Amino acid sequence: MSNPNRSLTVKLWFFVAGSFAFGFALVPLYDVLCSITGLGNQKSLTRAVAADRDAIDDKRVITIDFMANLPTVGNWEFHPVVQSIQVHPGRLYEADFFAHNLTGHDVTAQAVPDIVPSKVAAWFHKTECFCFSPQFFKTDEQRVMPVRFFVDPQLPGYIDHLTLAYTFYDVPKRTASTG
Repeated sequence: MSNPNRSLTVKLWFFVAGSFAFGFALVPLYDVLCSITGLGNQKSLTRAVAADRDAIDDKRVITIDFMANLPTVGNWEFHPVVQSIQVHPGRLYEADFFAHNLTGHDVTAQAVPDIVPSKVAAWFHKTECFCFSPQFFKTDEQRVMPVRFFVDPQLPGYIDHLTLAYTFYDVPKRTASTG
């Protein structure tokens, strides 16, 4: 191998190693960012809601509709247990979604949330959610999965209705092998 090619190869290997190290460094950096700002840290959000009972706005009512979507037809039964609830900003609530594995084999699935209108996402805080991690289901397993959340009292006053929707996907790379 010629000298210029060897030099380029070494530089590329350093780039690959640096990228790999940077990927691992992002996890603690994210944790530090969350601890400083309080963003993305579900435990901090739960403590903040519990500690700040004065922030609950009992005079205001917001309607939240729940929806469930399946991109693959016939493999799952997935739906909210209740279609809609009314909440007071600042108070912690829980809503349940039901999932039933009809794929005929063990499988891992992931729920992807969506909030409509999208501008509301900054004021809608999930403190616990089945969407935070992939969910493993045995063949024909069914379960109720909770999402705990609160609506920030700072939500603009003209917004009184929002929709929380989940799309439930099979995660093929994490499907359990049978045999």
